[in-house]
This record gives sequence, C-alpha cells and structure tokens, in this order.
Amino acid sequence: MKVIQIFNRYRHRGGEEKSAERIFRHVGEKFEIEKLWWDSRDWDGPNGPGKLGQVRKMFCNEDTACALRERIRVVRPDFLLCHNVYPVGSPSIYREALDAGVPVVQYVHNFRPFSVGGTLWTGTRVAEESLQGNYWAEVRAGSWQGSALKSGLFALALKRLHKSGWLDAVKGWIGISDFMRDALLRAGLPREQVFALRHSWDHQEKEPEQRDEGYYLYLARLVREKGVRTLLDSWEILERSLGDSTPLLKIGGTGDEEQLVRAAASRSRKVEYVGYVDGEEKDELVAGCRAMLAPSVWWEPLGLVTYEAYDHGKPMLAAASGGLIETVEHGGTGLLYESASPSALAESVETMEAMSRERRWQMGLAGREWLKKEADPGEWKMRFDHIVRQVVGREKEAQVQGPCID
Repeated sequence: MKVIQIFNRYRHRGGEEKSAERIFRHVGEKFEIEKLWWDSRDWDGPNGPGKLGQVRKMFCNEDTACALRERIRVVRPDFLLCHNVYPVGSPSIYREALDAGVPVVQYVHNFRPFSVGGTLWTGTRVAEESLQGNYWAEVRAGSWQGSALKSGLFALALKRLHKSGWLDAVKGWIGISDFMRDALLRAGLPREQVFALRHSWDHQEKEPEQRDEGYYLYLARLVREKGVRTLLDSWEILERSLGDSTPLLKIGGTGDEEQLVRAAASRSRKVEYVGYVDGEEKDELVAGCRAMLAPSVWWEPLGLVTYEAYDHGKPMLAAASGGLIETVEHGGTGLLYESASPSALAESVETMEAMSRERRWQMGLAGREWLKKEADPGEWKMRFDHIVRQVVGREKEAQVQGPCID
C-alpha cells in the first residue's frame, strides 16, 4: 500500500515529532510511504502571514490543501497517516482527503481535535468537558499559547471543524494507549473506528551497566501540566524531612516553568538544573540516575520517559495519571503515587531510598523486559498493519457498495 504521512512540526522538537519519525521508519519497512510535513516556524518572521491571516489559515489553509491535492494526484495513496495538523497544515487536510475519497488514519498523541490546548489542562484541572465540545474552561485559562483571545478563536475553529463534516474523512483513530482509546470513545467517536496502539521502541542492544550515582532525574518540558511545581514542592518536603540526606534532583528541559526551576536550583543544593539535553549527554544522565520521574498532573497520554528509563534499566516514579498506569507496574518496574500530591511523591522517593541497590536494579531490569516485550517494533508493525488493512478494506468495501438509499 501507498501512504502519505502528514505532520505539522511544533516550534520545539518533542516526543510527538520523534514518534512521527520512528513511525515513518517502521511503516516504510512495510509500505511505500512519503512525507508531507510543515513547520510551525514557517509562520514566524516577515514572510509569514500576519495575525489575522494566521487565524484564517488555521482553519483552512489553501496553500497546504493545494500541496496535498497535488501529492494525492501523483502518489495515489491508499490512505493518509495524519499526526498534528495545526497550525500550518490546518483541517483543510481532511477536506482534501474527503474530496479525493482517500481514508485518513489519525494518530492521536494528545487530545486534539477535542481540546483547545491539546492537553485539556486549564492550569488547575483537567477540563473533561472539552471532550464533549464544551471548551469554555480552556478558553478562560488561555490554554492555547497563553492567550484567552487566541484560545477563543481556536475553540471557534474546533467547533466549525466538528460541524463541517470534514472529520468524516478519518476512518481510523489510533490512540497511543488504552487510556487514550477510552478518551476518544468518550468524545463520541464510533467504537469500530477507534484503536489503541502504544508506541514501539528501538531498544539499545547492549545491556545497561549497573550504575547508580544517587540522583533522581526529570527530563521533559518545563510546563505546569507536567507537574514541575509538584516536583519542586516534593523536594522541599524531602529537605525538611531528610536534611543533608536528601538525594539530588536533576531537572532537564525548557518551557514556561524554567525560571521557577532556576529559582529552586539557586535556593537549594539538592536541586540542579541542567538545561535542555539530548543525544549522548541525555543518555549519560539517564544511565547515572537512581530513578526517573514523571510527576504529570494532566492526563498523560502515554509518557515516553518511561520507555527511556526502562531502556537504561532504571525504575520509574510516576503519577498515577492517564497512560502512565499502563506502563509502570507498581512495585514491579517502579512506583506509582497520587497525581498532583507533593507529599505522595516525597513518600515514594523515601520508599525508593529505603530499598537496597539490588532491589532498585531488579525493578529497572523488569522495566527493560517490559519494554522489550510490550514495545517490540515487530509486534507494533504487525498490529499497525492489521489496523490499517482493516480501516482501508472497510472503506473500499463501502465505496464499492455505495450509499444506502431507503
């Protein structure tokens, strides 16, 4: 089969882009696939559209629609594999697919197109009502780009999208966890169109060294929904309880909460900010840590930080939130604690500290075995193949039969 993969890069490279690249590689081993990608930064600078132009194009960008139309004409794909389409790609992608009769398989990495900000996060809570189309909480919170006005415009664009019928082009929705599949069903999607497929992972062949330099590691975006404040508050609790025996916390990443992290690091000898890290530097940090942390307060769709930890034989300390409860076995591959509770996280750290080095090592190795089995690329490719053949086959059958006439 022939596939066109569609993705709008975010301004900052993150997990979804890395996943889109990995999916491209794996799908390319089975199907003929080519990319049609855009970049959010294309709209920056003097050559980009003005603010009003961006608002218009955010819902319907005729430039990208024309590019897709031409690519469909040349490639004649069996389906489109879509990831994020905002803001440059725009929902006009779905209109073009619908007009061309090409089914869309939509990979759902976050909560769009059922959330203004993509996370359902309002700054204080998860806005579950957005799944049913009530976006007011997200709008008031300025969930998209920190602006209530922009969030309101995005909410209107989402409303218009759902009324347009363009999403009828999507014949298969793939959530990246069982939790995400269930969220999509709560949003009202047809059960037969919704699937769950956790990400695969190309694990390192070499077995990890038994290293433990005593520090705990957070590597993710520094934003509120990722639980940065919960993390910092928990370390204050630990310092009051353990004093000089408090383990070191290393934090890596960039984002809106960066100044908060820098301030905490300047106050405490037990908090260290390492900035943005990637590649060998990142691998070295993970290899030396005692455990990795995922203190998310939003509904984490999956949490690839768990995969990274397990690949290096490290246990996880994770909030019992969203897809994290599917990847962390409490007491087996790590510890789960009550989301958004600094005291619960601090207690989990103390529990981990009380374990023997050997016990922590066994938990990390159990995580690595989980990764090899549950995120095996071969298994992922087989399941993906089954899903898309089911979706495409069903659509071809429907096109042959034609519309039902009463």
